[in-house]
Amino acid sequence: MRRLFLTLFFVPLLKGAPGDSLLGITLVQNKNGASLSVPMQIVLLMTLLTLLPAILMSVTPFLRVTVVLHFLRQALGTQTAPSNQVLVGLALFLSLIVVQPVAQQVYDSSWQPLETGQITATDAWDRASGPIKTFLLRFAREKDIQLFLELSHSQAPAKPSDVPLSAVVPAYVLSELKAAFQIGAILYLPFLIIDLVVASVTLSVGMVQLPPVMISAPFKILLFVLVDGWNLVIGSLVRSFN
Repeated sequence: MRRLFLTLFFVPLLKGAPGDSLLGITLVQNKNGASLSVPMQIVLLMTLLTLLPAILMSVTPFLRVTVVLHFLRQALGTQTAPSNQVLVGLALFLSLIVVQPVAQQVYDSSWQPLETGQITATDAWDRASGPIKTFLLRFAREKDIQLFLELSHSQAPAKPSDVPLSAVVPAYVLSELKAAFQIGAILYLPFLIIDLVVASVTLSVGMVQLPPVMISAPFKILLFVLVDGWNLVIGSLVRSFN
């Protein structure tokens, strides 16, 4: 798709422009053939940077971790503690731990040869898409992949590696959302029981002026601290990607 776009759009414009350039964007020749000039690389890099937050939140473990931590905070009844910045920072570092092997593989096989000029940008993309697709396929459900293959009117692939990224990425997002909601529902149960017990006790003794949530909140926090909840939750989250 990218090669076709460059061929149909940029190459004819550059050939017709004086000095084979268009607004300072040129195709330069090297030992591997035509490659993008520095201005064009900067344009593409800035475009990728604008899409980086969406990619980070959707195509990494960041999605599952943030949703689970949000459920945990709601279950504890602490609306602003920990703050959003703390939860996002924690989710970011946990995501880096999980994707570190894949990122290292992509760097060694794709980015490093591209920097040294051993391969072209197209070859680098082909090499990088393999490990990324393998990682996404580990957590994408077959049912979700089938859904997006049907929506895109694509043929059924002969093997998992033949599934296009256009179907793998949204299927991964749906699968991660389902997994995150399942974990969040399990986290809610013990704290829900505490809320029910406290509400029953307060109503039985006639304490209707004081909201039961205010009474149950310290008990839920105390229970979470006594069982070392952060260690259990974070450890289970990271192990769920193994």
